[in-house]
Amino acid sequence: MLKAVEPSKKSSVEAGVNDNKNIPIQSVSLDIWDKKYCLKTKNGEPVDKNMDDSYSRVARALADVETTEDLKETWHEKFLWALRHGAIPAGRITSNAGALEHKPATSTINCTVSGVVEDSMDNILDKVHEAGLTLKAGCGIGYEFSTLRPKGAFVAGAGAHTSGPLSFMDIYDKMCFTVSSAGGRRGAQMATFDISHPDVTDFIKAKREDGRLRQFNLSCLITKEFMEAVKADAEWKLAFPVTEKESIVDGLDTNNIEQVVWREWPIKGKYLTKESGVDAGKVACRVYKTIKARNLWNVIMSSTYDFAEPGFILIDRVNEMNNNWFCENIRATNPCGEQPLPPYGACLLGSVNLTKFVKKPFTDEAYFDWAEYKEVVAIFTRMLDNVVEINGLPLEKQREEIARKRRHGMGYLGLGSTLTMMKQKYGDEASLKFTEEVTRVMAEVGWEVGVQLAEEKGPAPIMDEKFTVTADMLAKRPEMAADGIKVGNKIAGKVLMGKYSRYMQQFPVGLRNQIAEKGVRFTHHSSIAPTGTISLSLANNASNGIEPSFAHHYNRNVIREGKKSKEKVDVFSFELLAYRELINAKAMPFGQSEEEKLPDYFMDSSTIKAKAHVDIQAAAQKWIDSSISKTINVPTDYDFEDFKNIYLYAYDKGLKGCTTFRFNPEAFQGVLVTEKDLENTTYKFTLDDGTEIEAKGNEEIEYDGEIHSAANLYDALKEGYYGKF
Repeated sequence: MLKAVEPSKKSSVEAGVNDNKNIPIQSVSLDIWDKKYCLKTKNGEPVDKNMDDSYSRVARALADVETTEDLKETWHEKFLWALRHGAIPAGRITSNAGALEHKPATSTINCTVSGVVEDSMDNILDKVHEAGLTLKAGCGIGYEFSTLRPKGAFVAGAGAHTSGPLSFMDIYDKMCFTVSSAGGRRGAQMATFDISHPDVTDFIKAKREDGRLRQFNLSCLITKEFMEAVKADAEWKLAFPVTEKESIVDGLDTNNIEQVVWREWPIKGKYLTKESGVDAGKVACRVYKTIKARNLWNVIMSSTYDFAEPGFILIDRVNEMNNNWFCENIRATNPCGEQPLPPYGACLLGSVNLTKFVKKPFTDEAYFDWAEYKEVVAIFTRMLDNVVEINGLPLEKQREEIARKRRHGMGYLGLGSTLTMMKQKYGDEASLKFTEEVTRVMAEVGWEVGVQLAEEKGPAPIMDEKFTVTADMLAKRPEMAADGIKVGNKIAGKVLMGKYSRYMQQFPVGLRNQIAEKGVRFTHHSSIAPTGTISLSLANNASNGIEPSFAHHYNRNVIREGKKSKEKVDVFSFELLAYRELINAKAMPFGQSEEEKLPDYFMDSSTIKAKAHVDIQAAAQKWIDSSISKTINVPTDYDFEDFKNIYLYAYDKGLKGCTTFRFNPEAFQGVLVTEKDLENTTYKFTLDDGTEIEAKGNEEIEYDGEIHSAANLYDALKEGYYGKF
């Protein structure tokens, strides 16, 4: 059994950085903790008097899941130690664990995915209802909307032509804003859309309309077939499934590739399906249009260049590397993209603050405390597993799904800050080796604990379930046939995962054999989330997730209830605070004198090449069984052809997804902005009272009884959320 590690005596430098005792907590960090994570009564009186009270509350709630009083006390001590030493559960856990007395209808789960939105009015509206209940509980939710027939398609039952998926997405968008404005989580929706759907161009361009679909993140489901068509400058067919009756009535020749193509589809049994051969299991899709793949590619790239969306999910890679490959077809993700999930899938999240393990920072002797890191990861794995028991998910199907597979997503935050503290440059060879190693160790320790927990508490139920082997399964895993497995055989989930998961095949044979024999407590252990407010508050603005620091001094736009526009707050990176406290109190970004300058290893998102971002993500992705939420920041004047090459490089490196951000003030105002960008941008707009405004983005404007930055006022009026928080 794991032992709680006692804090060791440290030098003043080590104590300051590793325990955050001597590094001043900036006011914005305390403010965010107070607004988001401090438990309060209905009258607004704080139950948590400080951050450590929040840790103690969470530790107690998760330890109380244990079965005996002795275990509860033992693990409360260990959980509290881990929380104080870098384990940070995700926002829903930190906010809601141990809070039932004050918030009885909330969940500890950040991420969910809707059930399949089927092509019928009843099902579309049923899913709106389910989504509303999910958002009310504080959970984000993702959907795939390309299961709905294209605009203009004939609906036999109604005797009319459909308005298409985008019109129904507008309904979900308004629902989300309405629910969130009543106190739920704001804007936490993800919409995915297949790259072969006839309305895909409308989906890509949707956010070019002011105020439309702003409660959604948008991502395209990109296939290997499409990417290879782009590379070859080949044609691409836009198509949608047909039923057997439709194919007969409309006289479709299913053998004519100009009329019908056979493709994978998430809905089985409804559409005309191939029974045998190489396309067995695929459905017949009517070809609506044939276009050049590169033309569609350029539409995507133009939109991401201007609007940072849609995201780019390489769905074939997601499914190929899925541990539950034998029973899941992933088509959607949680709102931030780090959790590809099956229908009604849900995932709980947590991150380890890597800055806690850096010893002798900013010196030539700087090193990473691997022993303490492993201990925190081991304890944290049990802690996150316990969250399953108090999930608080609102839908029965969600609760059944999480109990059956018990997936969670442990990641880390502060990678960029940690590299800086160890005097490494983000993206150089040393940083890539460290990134892979810190991710591999997290994964190996997690799976070892998962096997131990299966022996102690029992494996995830799916481990002992038997699954009937299909021809499709053998085609995806030919090594099964080599092992003598045949169609019709019944194989336990633990064997299909331990021996035949592409992800698990990277691990030592001994661990895989243990899983195949005993099972494991959960089907997924790791993902890297964005950790924006978690990093800013509980980690004193250590860098977000796997990212470098956005900048070492910048502004963050935050939503304040009762305020009519977003509020701009001043923020410093953790590594700058630490360096100023421990090394040079005068150091600042863009310091002119020698005594003010920062070392060249102080890099941020504006100084790091796009290739370095992709390389870092690839180094981590090898050992992450879910996915990684990551944003590649590029300058406003970044060359468009070079921009497109980022995505091609991400595909070639085997990533599961790719997201970019380019500051474009004409399109929208981002969450994070630099003073330089605001200073160099002039906004022109007219207020409701007829006053014409021309001001730099960082200028303050008094309007409607409040002070606003020009950039935030412009954005609020343009996007239509002014006065609605």
